[in-house]
This record gives sequence, structure tokens and C-alpha cells, in this order.
Amino acid sequence: MDKIKEDFFNGETIDAHKYFGAHLQGEGAVFRIYAPHAKKVEIKGVFTNWHGQELTKIDNRGIYEIYIEGVKEYDKYFYNILGANNHWVEKSDPYAFFCERRPSKDCKVFNVNNYGWNDGNWMSNRDKNFEKAVNIYELHLGSFVKFENEEFPDYERLAPIICEHVKKHGYNFVELMPILEHPLDKSWGYQVTNFFASTSRYGNPRQLMYLIDYLHQNNIGVILDFVCVHFASDAYGLINFDGKEVYEYSDRHKYSQWGSPNFNLGSEIVRSFLMSSVSYYLEKFHFDGVRIDAVNNIIYFDDNNKKVINKGGLDFIKRMNYKINERYPSVMLIAEDSSDFNKVCGRVEDGTLGFDYKWDLGWMNDTLKYFEMDPLFRKYHHHLITFSMHYYSSERFILPLSHDEVVHGKKSILNKMWGDYNSKFKQARLLYTYMFTHPGKKLNFMGNELGQFIEWDEKRSLDWFLLEYSKHSEFLDFKTDLNKTYMYHPALHKSDYLTDGFKWMMVDNKDQSIFTYYRKYEDEYLVVVLNMTPNYYEEYEVGVPRNGKWEEIINSDKREYGGDNNINKKALNTINNKMHGENYSIKIKLASFAGIVLRRV
Repeated sequence: MDKIKEDFFNGETIDAHKYFGAHLQGEGAVFRIYAPHAKKVEIKGVFTNWHGQELTKIDNRGIYEIYIEGVKEYDKYFYNILGANNHWVEKSDPYAFFCERRPSKDCKVFNVNNYGWNDGNWMSNRDKNFEKAVNIYELHLGSFVKFENEEFPDYERLAPIICEHVKKHGYNFVELMPILEHPLDKSWGYQVTNFFASTSRYGNPRQLMYLIDYLHQNNIGVILDFVCVHFASDAYGLINFDGKEVYEYSDRHKYSQWGSPNFNLGSEIVRSFLMSSVSYYLEKFHFDGVRIDAVNNIIYFDDNNKKVINKGGLDFIKRMNYKINERYPSVMLIAEDSSDFNKVCGRVEDGTLGFDYKWDLGWMNDTLKYFEMDPLFRKYHHHLITFSMHYYSSERFILPLSHDEVVHGKKSILNKMWGDYNSKFKQARLLYTYMFTHPGKKLNFMGNELGQFIEWDEKRSLDWFLLEYSKHSEFLDFKTDLNKTYMYHPALHKSDYLTDGFKWMMVDNKDQSIFTYYRKYEDEYLVVVLNMTPNYYEEYEVGVPRNGKWEEIINSDKREYGGDNNINKKALNTINNKMHGENYSIKIKLASFAGIVLRRV
């Protein structure tokens, strides 16, 4: 414990939660808290009859401790701190493992060490998946489904429902939107009060462990969405913790663009706090990856609308990634980063930030802008499709169509598409054909696969009733087949970050807005044809890289997917005609707004 304590002050520990917080010991529990500016710290709980019991200052740097007999699991408590400003303030335990449901702000003593895991096979075989298919289903637990007469679904009841849907429809990872304790029900969970407490809305920590264990036993990985830029401004939380700033900046950088306090990422104790929080979830909950939110706001300060490098933030993220990777070498570290900062992915020792993956937000913005556009004008914006291929191998990218794209008036993915009802479905299928044949891992927010017309609302369930309508059920069938095609074919995932895994064949046909390219891995070649206009071609010749017969494995215009069934039913023989830089060609039927994937038989 002495090493953890010293490393805590040096910003080097990822085990601060093993020292601070409430820990059952013998016939009671020990409580420790860090409050460097406090004049006095008391604890109030059921075990003190809610009378203040003073903690002993055991370290002049601000550590307080008390052992209380008779404390049991689930006992409620909070701290009462006399701050540097001579005001008493009630504070939640920053290291609490469990908290009461609102409106209560109490913490609960909880044992996180006694869950019996059954995912040994999964844990011993997982890795960072660089050469594997990664198809992520981003999920908000509170609005995936709603149960009658229940305000919130619980982790255990959700487990089989999530598992069945994800497994059936071809996903192999779930990314849980922030599940750290937060005060607002009507929120996404990004403003956190308790960084070591999974939200009690859906149950206790052991029930969350059960959910993850259940998914692991069904070969589904789980990614944690983690916020380390800012925290909630509620008075009982981290803000002005002991009458002064402990966790946040004390200067002009104190508040974020969202109005919440920014973590002081140059502070060693804040670094230990946040690194330990990540480690806690990886160790105790077996998360397989961590998606770090708003990395741009870690790298840069926003000073009068000018980007200024935050050296403390850079040092923090490198240190955290290095330490987490050192202890958990099979965990995926993912950056949600909108900046153009160079070298986000790779080893810290090689001068990078140390992430394994980075969201390609440039691809997302360009692609959605293109598909929202009237096809008549797409030829003037051809680069929106081609540009991402200039840099796709510079980082290990994930292509995201996340929750951020289906809220705040941006419309749902389906409703962003240009045109009438039928055209929207056609182009959504085309969009996904492009996405799933483009290099990079994949992420989609829940509901995208249903073809929802309305935006996501965290207060209500997904529109499952849409599956009673053929267009939506057929769209889900398409997404399922596309997901499984991506998972099955090595050419679509094993060479994501190799320059020879992708080749444009027809890249400059602006007038027709038709693109052709191939994906390859070893001796597998998959040819992709994308028709970005409503024009129909009974016979369209495209180059192919190998002689022989070619057959469709995906055609977004199939009747089963809600299309017009202008498909190529039989295998196509190559012609000895050089085209699009290849020695051979085939003639295909190309439907309006069609996405086609062909393989050599």
C-alpha cells in the first residue's frame, strides 16, 4: 500500500482504488480519502447513525483514514468536509464503487472482488484484433429497450436481449456509452460524478459484471466509453472538492466548452485518479477496450478560439496508454479524435500517443455530406469519396456512424439520405456497402440497422415496431448479410492497414459518379462497384484483377433487401479486355444506387 500511495502522488499508479475508497476488512471497513486543503473530514453513514465521525489525517499531504467496525456491504455513507474556505460541504466518495439512485447522493459500501467469472476462454484468447474483423454495436443501455412499469432496464435482464440481437445480426463487439455514475437521467452519461462507480440505474456492479460475462461467453467483446476531459459540476462531486480545486484547473482553463469543469491533466494526483479508473474497469469488469472521448480536448486547449497544445494532456494520455498497455496488452485503446494530430496510433516508445485505433471522423463527415447531396451535383464533389483513401493506412482507423450523428437536428442515418422514401433506403444500403468494403474497423450506433427515421432520444426505446414493416425488416436483413460478409471474408478485414489491401480501379469517373475498387488478402480478391446516382445500366463493363468467373456476394438491390432485384444472378465470365488498369473485365447489370461486391469463383 505504501508504494501505491507514493506512486499516487507521483502520477504513476493505476491502482489508487485499491488504497482509497471504502474497503471491507475484518468486522468492518476502512475508509480513505484525499483532501489536501481540508481542515477537517468527517464521515456520516448508517454505521454512525448519520452523525459525523472524524477521520484521522495520516499523511501531511492530505490523506485521511478511519476504520469503523460493523460496516456491511450496501451500507450508505458520504463525507462532510470542512474546506479551506471554512465552509462545510457534503461530498460523495471519489473512489466509491457503488452509489444510490438519485435523488440520493449517498455512496454504498460494495465488495467488487467476489464475482465468479466464467469467461476464462474468452480472456485467454482475446487480442487487439488488428487483422481481425471488428464490428462494433454502440449501445445506450437506458434506451435500447424499455420494460413495462420499469424506469430503467437492469444489466441482468438486458444481457440475453442484447446478446441475441448482436449475435444474430453479425456484430462481435458492443460499446457501452458512458456507464460511470452521472447525475442526469436525461443525458448520455458524459458528465460523471463518480469515476469508480458504474451507474446504479441499471443495477449493482456485480450485475454489470454478469452482463459482460454473458457477452464474453457468447464471443462478444465489450468496449467502455470513457470520459477523462471533464466531469459533472454538481456540488457533491469533484468540483472544489475541499474548498479549493483538487481535480480541476484553477485558471482560465477551469471550464470546458460544455460548461463543466476540466480535469487538470497536468496534476499528478489527477493522472493517478483517471488511470486507476480505467484500470479498475479493465481489471474488475473485464472490458476488452476503452474508447477515450474527445481526445482533441486532451491534446489542445481552446484559447480564444485558437488551438494551443496542452502539454499536460499530452503527457497524461501517453502515460496512461503506456501503463494500461503494459498491464493489459490485449485491451484495445481507441481514440475519438477529431484533430489532425500526427501519430495517434502506435507504441508510445515510437513517439505516438499510444492508441491502437482512431475514429476516422473525416471519413464520416465527408461520406455523410456526399450522401445528403442531390446526385446531380455529386460529380462536383467526387473527392468526398476518394479523399479518405489517401490516408487510410496512416493510422489504424475505425469508421464510425455513432450516436453523435443521429441527434441534435442532424437526422437519422436513413433520413440524411437524399430523395424520396424509396431512394433513402436504396442509398442507405449503398452507404453501408461502401462503409463495409472501405478499409478500417466498423462502428454503428444502435438503431441504424433498423432504418429509423427519427433521431435517437435517450428517453425512449428504439423503434422496434418498425420491423413490422417490410422496408425496415428487409433493411435489417441487408445489414445482417453485409455484417456477416464483412466478418467472413479476410479481404475485408485482414488487410485494413496494409497499402496493398486496397486498390482503386475506377476512381475518376466523375460524370457517372461510379466507383470501382478491390480489396484483397493473399489470394482472395473482392471487387466493389458503387453507383452513386439513380441511373440504371443494363450492361456496365468493369475491370477485374483476375481471370475466371465472378459472382455477386452482395447486391444492395436484391428484392430480399427491399430493392428492385436488378441483380446478376449467374456467375460472370471474364473478357480479355483491359479496363481500369486490369487485364480482364466483366459486364454487369448495375441498378440505380446499387452497391455490388463480387468474388472470383
